[in-house]
Amino acid sequence: MTDTERTARTGVPERPTLDGIEESWARRWQEDGTYAFDRARAGERQHVYAIDTPPPTVSGELHMGHVFSYTHTDTVARFQRMRGRTVFYPMGWDDNGLPTERRVQNVYAVRCDPALPYDPDWQPPATPVSEAARKDPAPISRRNFIELCERLTAADEQVFEALWRRLGLSVDWSLTYTTIGRVARATSQRAFLRNLARGEAYQAEAPTLWDVGFATAVAQAELEDRERPGAYHRLRFPGPGGRAVLIDTTRPELLPACVALVCHPDDERYADLVGASVRTPVFGVEVPVRAHPLADPAKGTGIAMVCTFGDLTDVTWWRELQLDTRVVIGRDGRLLPEPPAGVPTEPYAALAGQTVNGARRTVVELLADAGDLVGEPRPITHPVKFYERGDRPLEIVSTRQWYLRNGGRDAGLRDELLARGRELRWLPEHMRHRYEHWVGGLTGDWLVSRQRFFGVPVPVWYRLDDAGEPDWCHPLTPDESMLPVDPSSEPPPGYDEAQRGLPGGFVGDPDVLDTWATSSLTPQIVGGWETDPELFRLVFPMDLRPQGHDIIRTWLFATLLRSHLEFGVLPWRDVELSGWILDPDRKKMSKSKGNVVTPMALLQQHGSDAVRYWAASGKPGMDLAFDPAQIKVGRRLATKLLNASKFALGLGAADALRAPATEPLDTAMLAELSGVVGVATSAFDAYDHTAALMATEAFFWRFCDDYIELVKERAYGSGPGADSARAALATALSVQLRLFAPVLPFVTEEVWSWWRYGSVHRAPWPTTYEVGRAVQAPGDPELLRLAADALGQVRRAKSERKLSMKADVPLAEALGPAALLDQLTLVADDLRAAGRITKLDLLPDRTPELVVACAF
Repeated sequence: MTDTERTARTGVPERPTLDGIEESWARRWQEDGTYAFDRARAGERQHVYAIDTPPPTVSGELHMGHVFSYTHTDTVARFQRMRGRTVFYPMGWDDNGLPTERRVQNVYAVRCDPALPYDPDWQPPATPVSEAARKDPAPISRRNFIELCERLTAADEQVFEALWRRLGLSVDWSLTYTTIGRVARATSQRAFLRNLARGEAYQAEAPTLWDVGFATAVAQAELEDRERPGAYHRLRFPGPGGRAVLIDTTRPELLPACVALVCHPDDERYADLVGASVRTPVFGVEVPVRAHPLADPAKGTGIAMVCTFGDLTDVTWWRELQLDTRVVIGRDGRLLPEPPAGVPTEPYAALAGQTVNGARRTVVELLADAGDLVGEPRPITHPVKFYERGDRPLEIVSTRQWYLRNGGRDAGLRDELLARGRELRWLPEHMRHRYEHWVGGLTGDWLVSRQRFFGVPVPVWYRLDDAGEPDWCHPLTPDESMLPVDPSSEPPPGYDEAQRGLPGGFVGDPDVLDTWATSSLTPQIVGGWETDPELFRLVFPMDLRPQGHDIIRTWLFATLLRSHLEFGVLPWRDVELSGWILDPDRKKMSKSKGNVVTPMALLQQHGSDAVRYWAASGKPGMDLAFDPAQIKVGRRLATKLLNASKFALGLGAADALRAPATEPLDTAMLAELSGVVGVATSAFDAYDHTAALMATEAFFWRFCDDYIELVKERAYGSGPGADSARAALATALSVQLRLFAPVLPFVTEEVWSWWRYGSVHRAPWPTTYEVGRAVQAPGDPELLRLAADALGQVRRAKSERKLSMKADVPLAEALGPAALLDQLTLVADDLRAAGRITKLDLLPDRTPELVVACAF
């Protein structure tokens, strides 16, 4: 039978190619429901493998970091599916919150003005808009703004889905959800109302970290320090008996907000001042001197100015020392028009309405004129608190906000959450310490309200008394059957819309919930909590949470907290953390640094399997450098898999799939393959896709370069030896396609379709038992290595003489220990055929190692 006849019979194309297979197989998988979650087939919870997929933020482009981490998750899903589990693998889009609002503002040059009425005929401007328009955005109503957010995110989500399909993620696209969708809003509001009923959610007027640019409160988990230039200013405070007390500050503009000076209890320099009072320069306000252990004697002059509020330490001192409150900075980042109580109007008038920077310059001038600025300001660089998505330093203003108890002020709850962290299986294990460090370092409860627009509304209203003032202490809440609700456009039970804003009527809470307050409920949102009890029973608690290590403090902690409070259990059993993608200089890729690489062009140029190969070469928790050369290696591997499979099937392997392998070389190869199956299976069980890929790939290249070359002449023939070769090739090809399938889904499906029924991704994961069943007698993997060594020496001899590999070798002498040559005898026929050796002499005990000498 000719190669052409064999190829035609097995359905192998004449010229296999990787080009275009992504589109055809993505379409086929969708049509066939290859990755659909079949709850009827699942039966019981133990048969399901449920993944709490991270919903990417839909506010820009996906980058290689997404490809990196989502590929890791997909290898897990594919492996578990082949292991017989019914895989619950949804996909979500995180589309609410500040990132979406900022994108809408930038794309359309608009801003939200809640005071404006809804205009049903309003149309957004044509894009792209000019830079001038962005600097002077057009105001639109809240409802128009939200509709624009929904419009843009819907378009972005289509682009994201197309890329994920191109990458080959084996998600069930019927399980797609959004964090602003109806189900997510209802779930988020239901959880909040239950937190409120149990006393876990509460409202308070308190100092709040405030982003001036976004005009919203910010939670502790969203902070980051950025190094910024500043200056120390030394101020002279008149003290008792004419004593001058010097303090250093980087924020002289907060002088009218000063409420105390604080020194360390053991600092003898100021011991006599504790309990006394000093006066603020310029303003002449009397403030006390107090002692507190947080004061650092080695910092500046050793005594600090406490203002309400300059930083988080000020908040701590203010609370623990029960100091007065003198707030001077408003929500717009400017100094308030009126001075706080006790501060004289005349000097303050020069500051009213100024920005922070402008007020700083004015105060420094006033201090200099009064002779209370000692020396020149000393330039420094110091860490400043920013909202992680903001571009202006945070201020601390006093606002009324909603909080959720998280252990920051409750030692018992903190201990419970630390215990939950120890129940969780961390991959890698050392990441648990980051969680414990975060929980142990919490200084306050989770601020969950935001003063924004595109988010899940806080589902409460407030009664207005006869004077029109809200009753904050007794919020009105909806029945869960009403959810989701929008208090800004719907009245509470027992009221009608005409009573909104009137004395004796009601007012809706204007805030939305922090995006993490909704994202922390992804298992409940997609699992059908309270809406689909059967589904929830099958998937919750889930098996796996994959995510980045940089959001342990936000997404992981918040999800664990919500599950602990509501159900008293972990939301998942395992958490797999991914690292960062680094540029060639080993720096983290980020949009702000301009070193981000987007994936679509790479997927089109090299193929999805090649990009997935690069991603899978990074282990969980480890950073990986972006390396185009590694992607090219992946392309070469996928191409070789095509060509080697075509060759093996061309030898007739497809017809010998269940026949036994009998020849020593064949059983040796399968014995080694059995070991690879064991290694790869154990690695995937441990979420180490990299180790599984390395073991499989290393064997594959030995299989191609050594085994196929040694066996192909025999396989072309007929008789028991040829039958054995074809049987071994069939088993090896079938097993290797399945071992590669989690990482290289497209090329493995393509080859599988040439000679097998169904999808390789629904085929059972290979087992050592399966491989062992394909041989009549146990094989010795060392025999394949011995034959490969001998053939390699013959090839090397030809190469050194610049001869073709097809050149005949009239005589070859194999020298080595007698036992070794006895083993070589078992594969001598295959060695002669592969090396084109006319005569092979075995000369025992002439050398301590195998040496093959060729005579030409």
